[in-house]
Amino acid sequence: MAVRKPLTQFTTPLGSGAGVAKENRPPKVVDSEIRLARPFKVPFKNRSETVSGEISSRRPVRSTRKYTNYSLDCVESGNDENVDENGEVVPIKRFGALMPRSIIKSDNIEKIETKFKRSFTVPFRSDNVKKTEMIRGPPPPLGTKVRPILPPRALHDPMSEFAIVLYDPTVDVIPKDPNEADTSTEQELPSSLSPPSSSSLPLSSSPPEVEERPLKKRRTHKSLAEILGIVTSPEERLAKYPDVPVVIDPKLAKILRPHQIAGVKFLYRCTAGLIDSKAKGCIMADEMGLGKTLQCLTLMWTLLRQSPRGRRTIEKCIIVCPSSLVRNWANEIVKWLGEGVLTPLAVDGKSTKSNDLGLALQQWSTAQGRNIVRPVLIISYETLRRNVDKLAGTEVGLMLADEGHRLKNGDSLTFTALNSLKCERRIILSGTPIQNDLSEYFSLLNFANPGYLGTRNDFRKNFENAILRGRDADASDKEREIGDQKLTELSHLVSKFIIRRTNDILSKYLPVKFEYVLFTGLSPMQKQLYHHFITSPEIKKLLKGIGSQPLKAIGILKKLCNHPDLLDLPDDIEGCEEFIPEDYVSSTANKGGRNREIATWFSGKFQILERFLYKMHSETNDKIVLISNYTQTLDLIEKMCRYKKYGVLRLDGTMNINKRQKLVDRFNDPQGSEFIFLLSSKAGGCGINLIGANRLVLIDPDWNPASDQQALARVWRDGQKKDCFIYRFISTGTIEEKIFQRQSMKMSLSSCVVDEKEDVERLFSSDNLRQLFLFQPETECDTHDTFHCKRCDQEKGQFIKAPAMLYGDATTWNHIKHDKLKENEDLLIANEANFEDISFAFQYKSH
Repeated sequence: MAVRKPLTQFTTPLGSGAGVAKENRPPKVVDSEIRLARPFKVPFKNRSETVSGEISSRRPVRSTRKYTNYSLDCVESGNDENVDENGEVVPIKRFGALMPRSIIKSDNIEKIETKFKRSFTVPFRSDNVKKTEMIRGPPPPLGTKVRPILPPRALHDPMSEFAIVLYDPTVDVIPKDPNEADTSTEQELPSSLSPPSSSSLPLSSSPPEVEERPLKKRRTHKSLAEILGIVTSPEERLAKYPDVPVVIDPKLAKILRPHQIAGVKFLYRCTAGLIDSKAKGCIMADEMGLGKTLQCLTLMWTLLRQSPRGRRTIEKCIIVCPSSLVRNWANEIVKWLGEGVLTPLAVDGKSTKSNDLGLALQQWSTAQGRNIVRPVLIISYETLRRNVDKLAGTEVGLMLADEGHRLKNGDSLTFTALNSLKCERRIILSGTPIQNDLSEYFSLLNFANPGYLGTRNDFRKNFENAILRGRDADASDKEREIGDQKLTELSHLVSKFIIRRTNDILSKYLPVKFEYVLFTGLSPMQKQLYHHFITSPEIKKLLKGIGSQPLKAIGILKKLCNHPDLLDLPDDIEGCEEFIPEDYVSSTANKGGRNREIATWFSGKFQILERFLYKMHSETNDKIVLISNYTQTLDLIEKMCRYKKYGVLRLDGTMNINKRQKLVDRFNDPQGSEFIFLLSSKAGGCGINLIGANRLVLIDPDWNPASDQQALARVWRDGQKKDCFIYRFISTGTIEEKIFQRQSMKMSLSSCVVDEKEDVERLFSSDNLRQLFLFQPETECDTHDTFHCKRCDQEKGQFIKAPAMLYGDATTWNHIKHDKLKENEDLLIANEANFEDISFAFQYKSH
């Protein structure tokens, strides 16, 4: 293969201009700077006619299409001219022929061209404020996007006819922490600019005038973002805009009643820091049935969507409630907000597996920004206590603690778990914030606003001891004065963060409620067993302080007041064989099966209840709820109903949580055949709506008045269409009357602190309440005897009606002797005048 010789004389060593002779290569460029500085011109050939006069166009002239006339081949033209199809020369039109002469002949043609080519801008006046907003800088470089700055605006129209404004920027001012304001001003003033102290000035009359050199203002270099016109901190720009109103969603505004609107406004003012910037918690202490759920849902929906700055206030919300109410809260959200508007994560701990539960809580905790698809977590107290580690560290905007009296013990695991969550806005929902003493009240206040009242010992020393001494019936005048003074001081501190309305408001919207406390006598067998037990050596030792099981003795007496079948006779009461009738057979013994008749004649309460059910079933279409603290009592009532073939439903602690709401809906159905609902006060006494019934019987009292109040409020609430009749059975002269009296003392304490009532009578001293094991079979009503009632006569009964009935104070109720029962409005009570089982009655009428 032949080898090509390298080209030595035609090229350079680097190979540029390969194959071109040196004499044919372009000359070396010497004046490169001058060439680059010259304006660019299009290299036309013989097109000088494109320029006419002094007007030069920067645009390349578009040449007309050439037509060649082959008949004129002999004609030669020295110039490359445009000709038409006939071979005639076509004159080229000069640029700008149609322009006005003033423009063509002027020297400002270049300036005019730049004006025409400039991008369009809105012609603002020089004093227009929006001029700076519209004129923006050059577009950003590739790869960046300018964040739009949107001025805040109200989500709903605050000027509409039915608008409910929670925050008005022209009226409301969010208070700032004075400590933070002081520190911020100190930080703004450098030490060199601080005014000199008087001690540092010389004492001479005329200090020498020394000209201080002005401080040099360092001009920092502009950042690249400022040069390019990119806004790096939109918050600074947004801070220039004023606040906007916060308005309740119109679909909720048209539902709320006047007292509920006031409640929502109170809740918003507390949680927004309008009352105190340090304390953003509060207690919603409305009595049962006033719509606490709807008010809190309205607040939650408002905070999730609005704020004075036009964006949402909170991102996440936790609703903590008893396990039986988890599904009820989820249903309420759908009921008031609509299907699919807000999807909550409802967790009760039993319907979901533990692995799935932990994963769901973890995802909810870590979600941020647009990843938050379920902003509301509905969870039971027990489940939250067990899984609080999954929620540690997450920012919770709002916490609603339903039936918040569960937090009355500040040392419990539940309280500690909830208190560890990172949440500033805490709302406690409880119709009964004071249940037993002021320490429990302090725990609730300390949970809502930690540290506001100091430590527990500070509260006990400053308030609790003095108030309780002043409330005692044996207190001196000075102690009462000090107690009232401390009570006023405490109310002044606490009233800012607690709202309390009574059931009296409901009288405008609901039918009349009649509530009775029926003092029932014992059967002969019950009387003998009761007297034998309290006079036994065991009780005598107990009263001397030797016995070690007082609770067992109290439990035996309480069960005996309901029915002897609840006891294991004769084992529970020693030496009682002689008092047991020969025909007595306990229904708890499995003789005769489940349909065997219950011996109601051995219990005064069961005899009354049997007549109530028979009268209702035969003469009315009413439904009734029967509540007891003992499932054994419910067992006996259920057996009695089965034997009588009454339709009955039952809800207690053994029922699966998922089935409870279905059972309630079934009972509330007007077409349902079951007219009796058996309810355990501990399992379902809180929060369940049983408006399908208009009658309720509480078989036995509880030491805690809150438990009884919760149970009594299941029927008379929103949605009720009939007049309601509430009955409480109290065995006359027994330990149940002492429990009822103890409840009255706790209720009077609650009335003083929470309701701020002044005229609550001091009836029961602490010493009287130690006499639990006294039996007074001869009295008509021991509680009425302790009232020393001035409105009643020993023989004729009540002859003066109270000027006003106070729900929490039985001294203002109607007092009815046995012979006056037949005149009563209720047909069931009037029927009892024919029997001797009710010795006395208190009656309360709502309106």
